[in-house]
Amino acid sequence: MAVAERTRTNKLTFFTYPSCTSCRKAKAWLAENGVNYEERHLFKNPPTAEELLDIIKMTTNGLDEILSTRSQRFKNLDVDINDMSVKELLEMLSEEPQLLKRPILTDGENLIVGFNSSAMKNLLS
Repeated sequence: MAVAERTRTNKLTFFTYPSCTSCRKAKAWLAENGVNYEERHLFKNPPTAEELLDIIKMTTNGLDEILSTRSQRFKNLDVDINDMSVKELLEMLSEEPQLLKRPILTDGENLIVGFNSSAMKNLLS
């Protein structure tokens, strides 16, 4: 199936931040390939704790795949995430979306974190 003929019932959600270079690359790729998606500004309309749980369920490496441990925001945290419950962690990530890697692209069944054109092509084919 060609990308433009995408007929899956699940909509494509694109969590993005406009000044993020990887987000801009992913957005340009989606536009060049005629892909329809729902764009969500990661900081103005962050994923809820429930959405984050769904996202983590789609990962291969769990939280490590979406948590930006190299970010200054993470380094400034005065918490040990290993001491947090899953609920506390998900709520923190929803309230502090700067801690998430970006962009996040999902159709509800599959997940791409960061810009990866070959993974995007596979997701949409």
